[in-house]
Amino acid sequence: MSGTDPETASRGVAQRVLRVEAAALERLAAELPGDFAAAVQTILNAKGRLIVSGMGKSGHIGKKIAATLASTGTPSFFVHPAEASHGDLGMVTPDDLCLMISNSGETSELGDLIAHCKRFSIPIIGISRVAGSTLMTAATLRLLLPDAPEACSIGMAPTTSTTLTLALGDALAVALMEARAFRPDQFRTYHPGGKLGARLATVAQLMHREEPLPLVTKATPMQEVILEMTARGYGIAGVLDEAGRLCGVISDGDLRRNITGLFDLSAGEVATRSPVTVSPGQLAAEALAVMNARKITALFATDADAKPLGILHIHDCLRAGVA
Repeated sequence: MSGTDPETASRGVAQRVLRVEAAALERLAAELPGDFAAAVQTILNAKGRLIVSGMGKSGHIGKKIAATLASTGTPSFFVHPAEASHGDLGMVTPDDLCLMISNSGETSELGDLIAHCKRFSIPIIGISRVAGSTLMTAATLRLLLPDAPEACSIGMAPTTSTTLTLALGDALAVALMEARAFRPDQFRTYHPGGKLGARLATVAQLMHREEPLPLVTKATPMQEVILEMTARGYGIAGVLDEAGRLCGVISDGDLRRNITGLFDLSAGEVATRSPVTVSPGQLAAEALAVMNARKITALFATDADAKPLGILHIHDCLRAGVA
């Protein structure tokens, strides 16, 4: 690229690499390995875990695939093939199955793991570019990658091949997720920390329910209602009907709107009827959106019979990182 400035040259290289890898991914989608569906079913039927193994760059990709599988409902972990030859074969049991990755299919370090699987009749799912390789010959199911060129200028550095392997691993994970009907609440179980965990928190996980809730009856004098609201500190009180159902709420705004002669009124006369509520199973992010839209700071969580189970304050959501 003589005469081309460095920035233009770099952009040109990046665009070429991305186009080469994108074309390879399109080819993989069009030529999806014939054993893909069988591999998904075999993993679903497994009694044990899915053991992922690979050497070098394939190993790095394998670790990511194992992590994605484990976080989406498929028990899985990575075993380094060289470490397997020095005792870690004990991690692989007859109830497990193995996903082995080797672009050439001739990675010598996989030899002992292959032999171990054969000895104990452990199914092998092979991912390779070479159909007649040692790995693919030994494999029970074969996920053959298209023979696409590497994206580097010398055609040797693992680029396209690792991208294809990673994408195929993602395809496996998502196919397994959907086959298991994997739910958002299950996903949060494996992702309790960070922003992702906060976004998937439910109302039940953040709401207050242990301490007495700020609840009064329709006949409760407003003087007692104010004392109850002050004691609980949520800026809101729930009003119950004769059956114990939530029939209204009283907020600080309701107090201001009825300030004239307030102490001559009862809770039922001041309350906002048909209050907005949430269910404990809803995402806290949904409840926060309701609070923002209605310009309120707290919501009661109720059961199917409109009986209050807890209260969620906007500060609970903010403290948990729900935004």
